[in-house]
Amino acid sequence: MLRWIRISLLTALLIIFTITGLKWTQQNMRNAIPAADSRVSPIILVPGSSATQERFDALVNELNHNTKSSSSLLKVTVHTDNHLTYSGDFKPGRSHPYIVIAFENNRDGYSNIKKQAAWLNHAMKILSAKYQFNHFAAIGHSNGGLILTRYLEKYFNQQKMRITTLMTIASPFNFSETNLDKRTQMLSDMIKDNSKIPSNLVMYSVAGTENYNNDGTVPFASVEAGKYIYQKRAKKYTQITVTGKDSTHHDLPQNKEIVTLIRQYVLHRTAVLPRPNINIDQ
Repeated sequence: MLRWIRISLLTALLIIFTITGLKWTQQNMRNAIPAADSRVSPIILVPGSSATQERFDALVNELNHNTKSSSSLLKVTVHTDNHLTYSGDFKPGRSHPYIVIAFENNRDGYSNIKKQAAWLNHAMKILSAKYQFNHFAAIGHSNGGLILTRYLEKYFNQQKMRITTLMTIASPFNFSETNLDKRTQMLSDMIKDNSKIPSNLVMYSVAGTENYNNDGTVPFASVEAGKYIYQKRAKKYTQITVTGKDSTHHDLPQNKEIVTLIRQYVLHRTAVLPRPNINIDQ
């Protein structure tokens, strides 16, 4: 009798281990197989300090100008209590709809950039589930590029998402410092955490200047400091300098040369476009 009890217990344990092992294997196989890319791939636009969800209206109008079918524009503001407000629309029939993600607290400073990156992560979770996308490209103007960098380093790997291309425009990676040897706490932190930068990311850092010193607000050297974060971490890092008309900090998002760069490098347009007045360092 005791022998049959032992056999029954061993059999039951064997069945339990087999079922548990099968479930573990199936779960890990699901995790190992990447989900197919969603049909829609939005362009996420993040404005800088003091800017609202309206910041990119002129840029999107330019990008939609003279195109066969214009892409929709959804504007989102993340409030300090984490709720989202929306305006505009999101048309999934377009392959590259635009989504602006702005913040009620849009103040400057490293402590606020940390908060804004967390709010960006919160918004991305909601928006990706609501509109069913799992890959995207992103553009950040000024502090928007810093917020996106912080998001990639601190939160991105928590989601099953893929970012194809990032373009930062006049982003002060070293704040107001003009000396690359003097690193702010933010730059030092971003360099320390840059192992989290996606290895398949294609990154473009755009600076605007008339005199190669600054764009009227952000020092050229501060934009250049982005190379210490992204070089040798991203799949490709390219620094681009735009000069001439409308190259001041405020004008850069709707600068026609930058619009051309976005079409070429972010939207992957195939049309033959005029060569912009730029310098490119890789």
